[in-house]
Amino acid sequence: MEFVDNRTIKLDKTINDLDRFVLKFIRILEKHADYVIVSGYVSILFGRSRATEDIDIFVKGLNKESFDALYTELKNSGYWCLNAESTDEVYSYLQEGLSVRFADEGETIPNFEVKFAKRKSALMAFADALTVIMADDKIRLSSLERQIAYKRYYLKSDKDLEDAFYIENLFKERINLGKVELLQRMIEDEMA
Repeated sequence: MEFVDNRTIKLDKTINDLDRFVLKFIRILEKHADYVIVSGYVSILFGRSRATEDIDIFVKGLNKESFDALYTELKNSGYWCLNAESTDEVYSYLQEGLSVRFADEGETIPNFEVKFAKRKSALMAFADALTVIMADDKIRLSSLERQIAYKRYYLKSDKDLEDAFYIENLFKERINLGKVELLQRMIEDEMA
């Protein structure tokens, strides 16, 4: 693994089934929307050994026409929405700030939990996103500091705290602890 620059990491790893699952979905998603991955998959991607049932993704809001095109391509590519069948209903959930889940047709896990970014902290995830290059593909992740803060101060489950510790320890020379503290305050303000 090497940092190409402050926002780009080149990752030399053997692509596994979960990575292929993520990359296939992302190739479709990125044609229609700006996205950032914000989940436990990030620590798994960087070598943490644990399972996950879902990959959480923030998407910049889409108008209905753009969402319809995305939804149609996902369905035509073998995905289904676990929450609803109708594109109108799925879009309505997203507009209401709810997340929707997509999985391979006939499966429920693993799945992608997709949510429109609406809160300030979610919208800011796009501004400092990282690009990870793997083989011939790229994916976008929220910053390492944002991963740590989100898991440590918002989610707070044992696995999330362990993910935060793993990321902080792995990247200890590159983590801006002041930024983690700033994000902590922002998260706490949004929860108040």
